[in-house]
Amino acid sequence: MHCPFCKHGDTRVLDSRIADDGTAIRRRRVCSECEKRFTTIEQMQLTVLKRSGATEPFSRDKAIAGVRKALKGRGVSEDALAKLGQEVEDALRAAGSAEIASHEVGLAVLEPLKKLDEVAYLRFASVYKAFASASDFADEIAGLMAASADKELQQATTPSTTDLQN
Repeated sequence: MHCPFCKHGDTRVLDSRIADDGTAIRRRRVCSECEKRFTTIEQMQLTVLKRSGATEPFSRDKAIAGVRKALKGRGVSEDALAKLGQEVEDALRAAGSAEIASHEVGLAVLEPLKKLDEVAYLRFASVYKAFASASDFADEIAGLMAASADKELQQATTPSTTDLQN
């Protein structure tokens, strides 16, 4: 590791700690030349294994680009899109593997996108899951509607804090 101050190539690790819920290592270092201290954070490099067999580094921007197409005309903010990208990357890192199949990236996108915008979810899922007919759309919509009904039922049967206070 090169010193960021004097560019000397010999630094020594003083302390190492796990950071970011185990997805990174924080190291406190000292330069043997200028004796200045600095911190590095080492994070596992995610690699995507493509269907062709080729591998490439995971790119959050590339994952967001696919979602952006599904969100076209939906009025979702860039901040919400960035948050979705972070959720996808966090989910992939939490899996604990440095190499992820491209199929897994798509799966990691589906759930946060469903929460963000159901129409965009249907657009993305139709391409990702290779819908072949209108019945594929109908089945997916039925699943969304059932999940929505379950959520409403849970909210209706769960007492609110004001109900508990009375």
